[in-house]
Amino acid sequence: MWGIVPAAGIGSRIQPLAFSKELLPVGSVREDDVERPCAVSEYLVDRLVLGGATKLVFVISRGKSDIVEYFGGGSHDTSIAYVVQPEPVGLCDALFRALPLVPDHDYVLVGLPDTIWFPADGLSALGDDDLSFLCFPVEQPHLFDAVVSNEAGNVIEVQVKDPDARSRWIWGAFKLRGRVLRDLARLWEERDGRDAYIGTLVNAWLARGGTARAVNIGRSYVDVGTVNGYREAVQLLGAASRLDGPSWRSGSETGAAVVRVANGRGARAKRAVHLLGGSGDT
Repeated sequence: MWGIVPAAGIGSRIQPLAFSKELLPVGSVREDDVERPCAVSEYLVDRLVLGGATKLVFVISRGKSDIVEYFGGGSHDTSIAYVVQPEPVGLCDALFRALPLVPDHDYVLVGLPDTIWFPADGLSALGDDDLSFLCFPVEQPHLFDAVVSNEAGNVIEVQVKDPDARSRWIWGAFKLRGRVLRDLARLWEERDGRDAYIGTLVNAWLARGGTARAVNIGRSYVDVGTVNGYREAVQLLGAASRLDGPSWRSGSETGAAVVRVANGRGARAKRAVHLLGGSGDT
């Protein structure tokens, strides 16, 4: 199963930084009895691996070679590939850059690398639907993509940054079939690529007969893309043992999946790094 990490954004809400926003240190992790800072994107990597991903693809921009240096080619457990998005023109474009790697029959997990959420193994609760959203309750849904669903969990609409959002549940990650990702890409092209947000594109897909499910099992969700969000993330990690119970090891003992991938960074990587794209063509 593939996990897609869209990491081409410029991070304007938390600049200036001297490095890619996905490498912002938040919390710590222990490697070989040595504690080190943990990059915010490692939390998503952890969650994708816990959700079943064995292959990851980072979608990066030309200027983000520090991400390649940091994560390398992965480890013996999880390999990592890289695709270049020539211009940071939205999430939809970023996701579809990974299509050459994804077969129609496979499933894909998608999350945002500047977020931290619990439960850490939430993606494993998503079934084998064409498209399913892992949803989290928030106090200000108008700042996110609110997912409106019926009692059976069927998605009716995704309200993108709507001041009158009818649901307090937002999507934080999702799972879909490879062929559905390809169908969404075709629809996006038919709509002249005007959908910067996945929510508006999903709404168009639903209107054409597509189906999606909302799995409302999330507990906590923090967007670390702002200074205030960074503070909230630090507080959330401090309370992680209470939120996730004994299965979650907070602080210096962050989840084992993170360690497995992180051990493949830089010169220690044992798999080749693949760079695709760069010309504007998929």
